[in-house]
Amino acid sequence: MPETLDMNHLPSPEFCVQEVRRWTDAMPQQPLAYVHSFGCQLNVADGEKLSGILKQMGYGFTGDIAKASLILYNTCAVRENAEDRVFGTLGSIKKLKRENPALIICVTGCMTAQQQAADKIRESYRHVDIVLGTSAVSRLAQMLYAVMHGKKYAQDIEIYTDIPEGQEAVRESSFKASVPIMFGCNNFCTYCIVPYVRGRERSRRPEHIIAEVRELVQQGYREIMLLGQNVNSYGRDLENGMDFPALLRELDKIEGEFWIRFMSSHPKDATPEMMDAILACRHLAKHLHLPVQSGSDDILRRMNRRYTVSQYLEKVRYIRSRDPEFSLTTDLIVGFPDETAEDFEGTLAVMREVRYDNVYSFIYSKRTGTKAAEMPDATTDAEKSERMQRLLALQREISVENNRRFLGRTIRVLADGQSRKRPELLTGRSTENMLVEFAGTPELIGTFVNIRITETHNGLVTGELVSV
Repeated sequence: MPETLDMNHLPSPEFCVQEVRRWTDAMPQQPLAYVHSFGCQLNVADGEKLSGILKQMGYGFTGDIAKASLILYNTCAVRENAEDRVFGTLGSIKKLKRENPALIICVTGCMTAQQQAADKIRESYRHVDIVLGTSAVSRLAQMLYAVMHGKKYAQDIEIYTDIPEGQEAVRESSFKASVPIMFGCNNFCTYCIVPYVRGRERSRRPEHIIAEVRELVQQGYREIMLLGQNVNSYGRDLENGMDFPALLRELDKIEGEFWIRFMSSHPKDATPEMMDAILACRHLAKHLHLPVQSGSDDILRRMNRRYTVSQYLEKVRYIRSRDPEFSLTTDLIVGFPDETAEDFEGTLAVMREVRYDNVYSFIYSKRTGTKAAEMPDATTDAEKSERMQRLLALQREISVENNRRFLGRTIRVLADGQSRKRPELLTGRSTENMLVEFAGTPELIGTFVNIRITETHNGLVTGELVSV
């Protein structure tokens, strides 16, 4: 087939999977794929689906890029330095293509959903064979089919509204699984590129989600993470669909020993009904990540967050009225364009009232293509850095005090691996999403254990095994 293959009239994905499989089966050795996902958990979930398609087509997997017959980078576009990192990586692997002209290089994800990024790859990184957008995961087999039949460059960066179901995933963990429940975003926060690269909100049918979670539980998965850019708005685009609190209650009916977590949760859509479901459901983790971003009404307005500080605090007060020690974490942006000293003091005031267990904080990073990138900014880098240090110091103080509530308690923990700093210990997470260190043997990884807390620190607590 010539290089002028019509990319608009390719065979079906199912046919292409079979054809590529015949191609890989005919090789003297099984071809190996190197798959790396950058960025958020939705990206990781997409990478697992892409790996599943590769597996269907006969590929094995390797962590050694030098042994790969196919390299797939699943990219992130949240920050420009993330894109710079990808372009640097693409430049560094050019020599691999030179040494092995049969090597196939594929770049997909949020970065490539932007036309300018796709154009840059085609013009400046000619060793790349395939470029796919975020919603074109199921088109991977068609792109490989095109390359296999002589196409020197295959691209599909369209945003599709269909949601393919039943795709196999090669999961990174044997006991923790991510389940996307919706795709895209309608919020258009002025600092965020996501709506432009992932499209508008599209919810999966609840019966597909419930069936997937039930199957994962039957397979022995102990933690299910429900994913979406804004899970709280789940179901609004579905005719006769259920909303997010109803979905949580349906999932809670599944029998088995497992936890359900979810992210991300937008404060404007965090309803009392959702919070009631968290508190009432036996399988729901007792933790909510509720990104406030700023403690200034003016900054929130310019971020297009569509809630005020008082409205946010009302939601916090509601769930804390039901459970005074309920675990809350948040995201905060320091130094949004023209943030004043008064704006920043408002952020510190929110932290003091809410007393988050943990804060994920970032100095604002300009993102080309967003409205915030065009806003004037008189705040200096030195001021932003000084504010970040004050924020971190306050959160350390709050975290140390908060963590003392666990001292002497026995809490349930899902053991998930060895400690990075002290490999002789295991780590795990409690239902409150608290990081716990304890002495234990590797066979406990992937199981629930009871840990009596004996010490508390800034970012974690330590304890001893009570029973398995």
